[in-house]
Amino acid sequence: MDLTLRGVVRRFGAVTALAGVDLNVAEGELLTILGPSGSGKTTLLKIVAGFEFPDEGSVRLGATDVTMSPPRSRDVGMVFQNYALFPHLTVAQNVSFPLEMRHVPKAERQRRVAEALALVELAEYGERLPRQLSGGQQQRVALARAIVFNPRLLLLDEPFGALDRKLREVMQLEVRRLQRRLKLTTLFITHDQEEALILSDRIAVMNAGRIEQIGLPGDVYARPTTRFVADFVGESNLLEGTLLDAGAAEVPRFGRVALAADGAQPGTRATLLVRPEALRVGADAAGLANRATGRIVETVFLGLSVKLRMALEGGLELLARLPLRPSEPLPVAEGEEVPIGFSPEDVHVIAHGAR
Repeated sequence: MDLTLRGVVRRFGAVTALAGVDLNVAEGELLTILGPSGSGKTTLLKIVAGFEFPDEGSVRLGATDVTMSPPRSRDVGMVFQNYALFPHLTVAQNVSFPLEMRHVPKAERQRRVAEALALVELAEYGERLPRQLSGGQQQRVALARAIVFNPRLLLLDEPFGALDRKLREVMQLEVRRLQRRLKLTTLFITHDQEEALILSDRIAVMNAGRIEQIGLPGDVYARPTTRFVADFVGESNLLEGTLLDAGAAEVPRFGRVALAADGAQPGTRATLLVRPEALRVGADAAGLANRATGRIVETVFLGLSVKLRMALEGGLELLARLPLRPSEPLPVAEGEEVPIGFSPEDVHVIAHGAR
């Protein structure tokens, strides 16, 4: 492992920001720490970078214990949300700065700065000042500065938060390509679930100073292990019920829900997760094992899909997301009553005892 955390605890007075975090990041892996504000992800990043020190636990880079080492001795590159460029230095001088701090000879500095700027497609911008660049270009300069000294570990702290959506999507893909090309071990911090799903080899979901789940993006989305992860990652229909047997649950205001074999004990309280894209509406709901009637309360046009909020007869609300073809009219209208349904295979069961 390139990065290993064991039992990391950080307290600020009576507040426990990190409550015993264990984490492994493999060589060349991009692992995303995903969580809401206050979950502890930024504190975790600062401890890995050396800007904070843990009250308990250890941090290792490869075989080296860096728990109490200062940032300059950790061989870590970092990109911040606000870029943190020196406004009075040119692009080339900004990128060269980490090399100067490491006393790299001038000729070698010039060569490595040119290589780094070429990697981020800014080879012709070396003499410009940061204020002469767009937001995306400034972010590329910050990235070049972080990789120019060949760090052991790259830390990205919500680096695209200040960019508009279209530019953010472009930069996400550029960073992913560069990270794979250089085989950089990378720890990425974000609260954006879509960004985490796009970028990551694995995702660690944090809540209240703990890691609730670590896994592949597809597993975290489709098979969350706790109710918090199910609710936080993507849009969710969460139905609270009681397991009747291996193939069914009873859900108040909905009724009996057929499940794929689950293995949990009958009588166990459980949360049933059904993603909005798994719901079928209208004629598509015919023949499905789990059916009800819902009145469409709200429609939200999303370009290639439409999101529906539907109220069931018992007062339960469900979200559905239906695909649309270009220039196709919406298939349903607000106020309309329609059959809805989902299959047992589209229900993920989270037995209680999980948070």
